[in-house]
Amino acid sequence: MRRLNRKKTLNLMKELDAFPKVPESYVETSVSGGTVSLIAFTTIAFLTVMEFTVYRDTWMKYEYEVDKDFTSKLRINIDITVAMRCQYVGADVLDLAETMVASADGLIYEPVVFDLSPQQKEWQRMLQVIQSRLQEEHSLQDVIFKSAFKSASTALPPREDNSLQSPDACRIHGHLYVNKVAGNFHITVGKAIPHPRGHAHLAALVSHESYNFSHRIDHLSFGELIPGIINPLDGTEKIASDHNQMFQYFITIVPTKLHTYKISAETHQFSVTERERVINHAAGSHGVSGIFMKYDISSLMVTVTEEHMPFWQFLVRLCGIIGGIFSTTGILHGFGRFVAEVIFCRFRLGSCKSPSVPLPDGHTSNHLPRTTDNSTH
Repeated sequence: MRRLNRKKTLNLMKELDAFPKVPESYVETSVSGGTVSLIAFTTIAFLTVMEFTVYRDTWMKYEYEVDKDFTSKLRINIDITVAMRCQYVGADVLDLAETMVASADGLIYEPVVFDLSPQQKEWQRMLQVIQSRLQEEHSLQDVIFKSAFKSASTALPPREDNSLQSPDACRIHGHLYVNKVAGNFHITVGKAIPHPRGHAHLAALVSHESYNFSHRIDHLSFGELIPGIINPLDGTEKIASDHNQMFQYFITIVPTKLHTYKISAETHQFSVTERERVINHAAGSHGVSGIFMKYDISSLMVTVTEEHMPFWQFLVRLCGIIGGIFSTTGILHGFGRFVAEVIFCRFRLGSCKSPSVPLPDGHTSNHLPRTTDNSTH
């Protein structure tokens, strides 16, 4: 009884077989079929390698939402060199209401030489080339996001030569914490003096001939400091053409959450517009000589997530490649054989037709006459 049920089950499974096997004695091989098979296998191998490369690659997904965090502090990372002595300049931050002055206790004033060494000049030149490429190819920003924490540091390398020249510039570097509102970070003549209505800079003791706001921005970023990220103003160098000159940078900051397979950080991207002019009160150009960075924070927050193709999707695409190539090459091979047979038969039309034999009633027959013994005599 069990054997009978087993045989019925096997017969039922055989009837459900959608892939019937053809005996090898019925299979005919040909040179054209082997050539097409070789081409098909080569194409499958090539496309499989290409598909695996696509599977290993990742892409960045951008999502936008309203930034609801208004209570936290904004960190400003600064590394700027000004071509004036440290006792002549002062850096400060003033918010939009002009009622709160962020003290510059987190900044370090370091006397340095303004001119760069050969190695530092090469670093700055390469950084400027990268900046120009980023402005032309915006998709390169995704590559920088992926390589964060894996790339070399973008900080200015130390001097490799022991310069005996006396320091003629001031490197202002460090970080500040300010409220998440629009503000103005500025470097001008004199140290800041706070008072109830705002603040002022003590510049009366500095002569106008010593004003020189030529500067170099080695680094400026907002939020968490991430090595490998290149910001829009990194590597910028401005040379003042006049003693009384104002340099202005209008910055729009966008809060950004970065989630990759390597890091997860909260930082800030920003765009910048530059402007510079000579202060001449007689000509109607009013203002204060110095470097002014006016920043505003966007109400939108960007979440950048690194995504990867799922494995099941890779398998589906791979099966589609293999099945599609087999089906397509089979159809093309069959169509090619049909066309070849039609063409060859047309060229051999005389050999394909049988000779016609007249019949007694006047009709003709295409069949060959049967030979008899009398016909052989």
